[in-house]
Amino acid sequence: MSIKDVLIALSENAGVSGYEDQIAQLIIDNCPDADQIRRDKLGNLIMLKKANVKTEKPPVKVMLAAHMDEIGLMITKIEETGFLRFAPIGGIDQRVLLGQEVEVHGKNKLVGVIGAKPPHIQAPNERESSVAMDQLFIDIGFDSYEEASKVVSIGDLVTLKRSVVQLQGSYMAGKAMDDRASVAIMLECLKQLNQLNYSADVYAVATVQEEVGIRGATTSTYGIVPDIGIAIDVGHGDMPGVPEHQTLKLGKGPGIALGPHVHPKIYERFVKTAKEWNIDYSLEPATHPGGTDAFAIQITQDGIPTMLISLPLRYMHTPVETLDYGDVKKAARLIALFIAELDEEFVEGLRCF
Repeated sequence: MSIKDVLIALSENAGVSGYEDQIAQLIIDNCPDADQIRRDKLGNLIMLKKANVKTEKPPVKVMLAAHMDEIGLMITKIEETGFLRFAPIGGIDQRVLLGQEVEVHGKNKLVGVIGAKPPHIQAPNERESSVAMDQLFIDIGFDSYEEASKVVSIGDLVTLKRSVVQLQGSYMAGKAMDDRASVAIMLECLKQLNQLNYSADVYAVATVQEEVGIRGATTSTYGIVPDIGIAIDVGHGDMPGVPEHQTLKLGKGPGIALGPHVHPKIYERFVKTAKEWNIDYSLEPATHPGGTDAFAIQITQDGIPTMLISLPLRYMHTPVETLDYGDVKKAARLIALFIAELDEEFVEGLRCF
């Protein structure tokens, strides 16, 4: 499959935080450009692409990190009437749940719909606000506890049932683009390195459990202890109602972050590389970072020089996360060229300002 086809498959398949096995296997099956692939004890998928230029000293270690988990739901109760109650896993936007089709991962996969009282029979004050999570339920078509409990259990996972749609040009929308589009960036980066000379060992890590506390990046960074860490995640794309300075414009390349979570010399090198190779990019200032794998990488052991590359994405944590696929390719090329330009002298220079 092409990397774009892989991204579509990643988006449409299920992998809620803590239950990423299906997504991990899909990545393994579509990663021919890694020299070694393994999973650690927490479940992180580590794809190693070895340096193709020999050096006197051991190769510099570069870690790329993009999380493969997605937000989802868990069944918490089966009503006597057969309806299913649920709770969120990760920061799902409850405003978009009503009316969604879902897949309940019980003894077999079941299609359901999320419903609530229609506005006709709501109290006036209920019509003025979004439906609370505890007022929503999943209807899978059973009308009794006995029927539903034969195929559904407390703790079963639920994911949104959503196919990727192609919009105009190279725009596409679907669920879990946060952060599987960044996994696609890593895969494309490994592919592009085949055409370059580079002296670094590249550890591309599809991390787990980012949506519930950046856990995968924490443990995988301790295991690798890279010389440089590059987290790849999504940033808020331009959209109505959001100030321009708080967004990244779709189609204009990745966001290069700057702030306390980014090593200034790595930031400068990324900007220099983008300019030299005429790669579109935006700057992404962040004065209070902490919600991405970059935070976990940066504070591992005695500190890892870190960068965050952001893919512009609209409607984050909804079933219609929208991106421009051209930005995926631009981000991958930028990271690959940055890696190709690395040498021991640059890495040594990161130890002091």
